[in-house]
Amino acid sequence: MDLFDKCYSFTRVEEVKSIGLYPYYHPITETEGPVVYMNNQKMIMVGSNNYLGLTHDPRVKQAAIDAINKYGTGCSGSRLINGSLDIHFKLEEALAEFVGKEAACIFSTGYQTNQGALVPLIKKGDYIISDAENHASIIQGTLIAKSLCGDSILVKYKHNDMKDLEDKMSTLPLDAGKLIVVDGVFSMNGHIAQLPQIVAMARKYNARIMVDDAHALGVIGTGGRGTASHFNCTNQTDIIMGTFSKSLASSGGFLAASERVINYIKHHAPAIIFNASMPASNAAAALKALEIIQKEPERIEKLHYNAQQLRQGLTQLGFTVLPGETPIIPVLIGDDLKTFALWKKLFDLGVYTNPIIFPATPQGQQLIRLSVMATHTDEHINYVINAFEKAGVELNLLHTAV
Repeated sequence: MDLFDKCYSFTRVEEVKSIGLYPYYHPITETEGPVVYMNNQKMIMVGSNNYLGLTHDPRVKQAAIDAINKYGTGCSGSRLINGSLDIHFKLEEALAEFVGKEAACIFSTGYQTNQGALVPLIKKGDYIISDAENHASIIQGTLIAKSLCGDSILVKYKHNDMKDLEDKMSTLPLDAGKLIVVDGVFSMNGHIAQLPQIVAMARKYNARIMVDDAHALGVIGTGGRGTASHFNCTNQTDIIMGTFSKSLASSGGFLAASERVINYIKHHAPAIIFNASMPASNAAAALKALEIIQKEPERIEKLHYNAQQLRQGLTQLGFTVLPGETPIIPVLIGDDLKTFALWKKLFDLGVYTNPIIFPATPQGQQLIRLSVMATHTDEHINYVINAFEKAGVELNLLHTAV
């Protein structure tokens, strides 16, 4: 068998393209944040994680430009050797203070950040206890840890099922090292982790807790400080992970924890030791965005107002909208082609959404994922609702009379 046989036999893309429903890799030629342009067509963007709308804030853009002028476009080395800039340390200090931890370390991509914690912290005899619907970056970090330490290190529990979590943890040795890893806000369905119950489990079974706040930072908690703040569990949450590509209008990620834990990770994590450090422009953009979040809390209020308006409007139309309290709004469809068909109708009407199918979501849970921004106007939200109404009627997807 030739190595590339799997590539030649993969025809799903061509099949979906042939019926005009291929939804991926569409180039954006211009973007204003809540409005983008594709093939000269104006689109309302409700498929972005730019929750606070800061990627186009002139203050954030200017901070990135100033950083390029001062530091250049790259660092040409890892943080450990020659790639540490003073602005990296400023950002780490600001992030640690913001989320209520002693120290932080930053990574060049959010995807690598979870690896940055899991790979150095987990050794033979330790356990990762992971929610079944955790993000792919957590899964990837777990796979690397398993390859180093053996399959037995991974214990998965049913999504947000605290009884199953306790059942699984009760079988593990009490004196073994254990890390419960969970998304604070789950990226596909918008569910919030049941952190108070997880804290109770960690205390009972001698475990540490790591929360992935990629979709929680700038969204929930006091002033957008994330899931631990949302539940007043900051002191009981050992590691807080966050990304810059959502609310912080940049690219990269960070871990925040006690100073000793961060110092260990900085000297043992391949994802930071062997990776080129974050460009200064990314760090400057994230630092400025963090400053704006703290000075303008009304952005978070507007974000949740927009989410409530859109969620309520779609529910009233008769769509099956999964309940939640975050700006992630999942519209359940339950079938690949129906999901693609709704995406295409909306696309043609000038609304950009994200069609989510297996394996990003379980079979039967295929959905259209919407995410709003603080910078969406009432007119944007109403336009999206009207487009869903037109598409839903044409495709017979509404469950109540319109």
